[in-house]
Amino acid sequence: MLVCAKLVCAMLVCAMLVCAIASTAVFSPAQTPIKTTAGNKADHYYEPLPQETGANGLKLMLRRLQTTARLMQADAHPDDEDGGMLTLESRGQGVSTLLMTLNRGEGGQNKLGSNLFDALGVLRTLELLASDRYYGVDQRFSRVGDFGYSKTAEETFQKWQGHDIALADIVRVIRTFHPDVLIARFSGTDRDGHGHHQASSILTREAFRAAADPNRFPEQLKEGLEPWQPKKLYIGNVCGFGAMTCDTANYTLRLNTGAGDPLRATSYIQFAMQGLRHQQSQGAANWTVEPGDRYTFYKLVDSVVESPKDKDGHEQNFFDGIDTSLPGLASRLGDDEKRVPWLRPALAAIQQQLTLAASAADKDPSLAAPPLAAAYGMVIKADNQISRSQLPAQSRKDFQIRLKALADQIEQAQALALGTSLHVVVDAPTGSNPENAFMAIPGHTFEITATLSGVGGSAATSNTTLQIPPGWNSKILSRKTSGNDVITRFQVFVPAKAEPTRPYWHRDDPETEALNIIDDLRYQNLPFPPPPVSAAANLPMRTGSVSGSVNGEITAICMVRYKDASSADAERPLAVAPAFSVLLDPGEQVITSEDGPEPTVKVDVSSNLESEKLSEKSNAKDAEQDKGVLRVETPQTWQVQPAERPLEFHQRGEHQSVDFKVHPGSRAEGRKEIRAALKSSNQNYDEGYSVVTREDLGTFYYYQPAIQHVSVVDVKFPKDLKVGYIMGAGDDIPTVLRQIGMDVTLIPADKLGSEDLKRYQTIVLGIRAYDTQKQVVENNKRLLDFVEAGGRLVVQYNTAPADFNSGKLTPYPATLSRSRVSVEDAPVTILDPANPIFHSPNEITQKDFDGWVQERGLYFMSQWDSNFTPLLESHDPGESEQKGGLLIAHYGKGTYIYTGYAFFRQLPAGVPGAVRLFANLIGNR
Repeated sequence: MLVCAKLVCAMLVCAMLVCAIASTAVFSPAQTPIKTTAGNKADHYYEPLPQETGANGLKLMLRRLQTTARLMQADAHPDDEDGGMLTLESRGQGVSTLLMTLNRGEGGQNKLGSNLFDALGVLRTLELLASDRYYGVDQRFSRVGDFGYSKTAEETFQKWQGHDIALADIVRVIRTFHPDVLIARFSGTDRDGHGHHQASSILTREAFRAAADPNRFPEQLKEGLEPWQPKKLYIGNVCGFGAMTCDTANYTLRLNTGAGDPLRATSYIQFAMQGLRHQQSQGAANWTVEPGDRYTFYKLVDSVVESPKDKDGHEQNFFDGIDTSLPGLASRLGDDEKRVPWLRPALAAIQQQLTLAASAADKDPSLAAPPLAAAYGMVIKADNQISRSQLPAQSRKDFQIRLKALADQIEQAQALALGTSLHVVVDAPTGSNPENAFMAIPGHTFEITATLSGVGGSAATSNTTLQIPPGWNSKILSRKTSGNDVITRFQVFVPAKAEPTRPYWHRDDPETEALNIIDDLRYQNLPFPPPPVSAAANLPMRTGSVSGSVNGEITAICMVRYKDASSADAERPLAVAPAFSVLLDPGEQVITSEDGPEPTVKVDVSSNLESEKLSEKSNAKDAEQDKGVLRVETPQTWQVQPAERPLEFHQRGEHQSVDFKVHPGSRAEGRKEIRAALKSSNQNYDEGYSVVTREDLGTFYYYQPAIQHVSVVDVKFPKDLKVGYIMGAGDDIPTVLRQIGMDVTLIPADKLGSEDLKRYQTIVLGIRAYDTQKQVVENNKRLLDFVEAGGRLVVQYNTAPADFNSGKLTPYPATLSRSRVSVEDAPVTILDPANPIFHSPNEITQKDFDGWVQERGLYFMSQWDSNFTPLLESHDPGESEQKGGLLIAHYGKGTYIYTGYAFFRQLPAGVPGAVRLFANLIGNR
């Protein structure tokens, strides 16, 4: 679901990151830190879990400090990940773990609402980050998009323009992250099902060797990356998903994710499931796992090291044969270790301090602070020496990456041991909500309060500084000490050319394109660009610190604090937004080529300015900023009334909607564009954003140009037709039907038992109505009685065949299956050309199946009673005929129709033939 600038939804953002301990190392002026790109962590969007705070959080971090192991898993979509395994490795074994998900699931179905394509991709990114928070992993993505279900890797690669684009992204992440172990979630065979699944494994296997080859993607080396060879490669899905047993020859490693963790009152898989349940658009909200053993199996398929195995060829863990101790890093240098004879003793000394910290924490968390400070200073020194050494560039890079990560982890452990936290916040004006909470506006100033807590007597030396983008300016307004807290207030100026907080990628036509365009290469592969403002402060020193101790640093993302609907504090990361957001509602419109209503274009404009009454403005320039002139641009020969509309805003978050009447000149079938722009203070605002959030998620923003795509369609329907539409999971078909002039009434599912169905000639069930609306199941007999009495019922697809079939919901026996036609231009055969469905009120020909998007259809019937007549046949290349996508039956005096064809995608996209065919399904007499 979306809380949008154009949609008012009852969704609230959760209280998020209060203290983000996403630290960066502090180096003395003579030393140069390794620059790494921020923004990869879920904790930029979510507060720490309770298990990550206090003494328990310290123990988890110290567990991570006992190993240098690094693991990376690659899969295709959000929800593909092996969350139990990731949690076991990251949380249980302390392994630095990264998940690379090739696409954002933007081509999938949305079980919560009608938002699809790239807006859905933003939502699913937030959902996956919420899951990652439990897994304890970093997250990356590639440039390829989810173009919908694919049955083969071949089709997938064709849509993704070959292997190399996605492969380059996997290689880039390997060269950046330096995993010791690389894991493909899938097997790369037909057993994986979805073509994206197969392709993700094929690409991961190629990337294992390609990442080490300097001749592959050499442009990455010019950017400063170095080749990297992971030590071992595993594939998954070798025994089938969810298998508890497996032939011993099929796997190398079996892990019990059902085992418990002493630091958690649950198993690894159960803890992971708490995260996975945030992927509600995938239908995961109520997924559970029973207590007990639960196994996941992986097979070693490539390796550059020897690892010990038992008599059955099985290993004990992914890192068998790899020395993951800190001193063991020196062994990887081979003969080059002679160039840095000091290195192994230095690493051993660091390890000794980390071991002391772990032992001390068992007695008193604060006692871990001195050895952690000592270890931190040693890491800084070692990094500086490595940077100046004569080691090969590849070895230096690896050490810099690992030492940088080690320094970050030590800083987090220090903050936990000291009980130090940093909270950085902008207080939104009274009355703010997820829709209009404060956002930084280019050309304006705002104030930030940073509270550094738990610094004790070191308050005077624990100064907080802001980290702001280039071109921004800040100054300290005040700094005071209150008990153990240091409170600093800043004023920040945002330059006029500051970049909005938005996705760094886009597609010009999400309905047809399968690759994302990267708009800002600084952030490629990250989930989102990092929030623009954070603060940093030195951690305090404690008595008892040993020689060589160095203060670490704590950082926190700047948050916006406001009141939610229940008057509780809620927070989300500060974002930058334009002064005005301009959107056309809806973004797609379908009109008829003749005899149809003249379209009305609604332009939604929202103001982000902190305005006062114009009479109180200090000068004319300030007053001018609150005003603007809204104009709409139409195609040639079309006219719009009024030509323009002056607007005036009086407060932040104010929303105004303006209707423009459009008079189409030429109504020839085809696609047109209507554009809108607001001119204010000599600036044009011609795009808008939607706030993407949910009460269990963080917040991000989906931008789109202020353009409405208008599809002119030659379609006819009975003018006296009255249609009742019962929503399922949510789709935009009713909107399209109303746009072309149909009389459509939305019937709430909970009113179905009392609604007078005789008012309608046709009733349509929205997508997944039986899956999502229990009242539809309960009142199914009423619907069949409506048909028997002479009505027409059109049932669209459902995704739970077992429930549908067991409910015996059809008037005659029929078996719903999971069969689908994923190729959108797969040939379609009209099986019963004489059927009135193809002749009235619109003449349907083969041409009407041209230009479909995403897919032909899904969840076709596999068997049906002879009372049903199949009307269409279509199948994917190389597969057998499928005739169960459109069935019609006469029942009593009426007509029952089942369709699995993907009208929910075609009608909003304005596909002419699909609009005509659907009009026939509901309007044929």
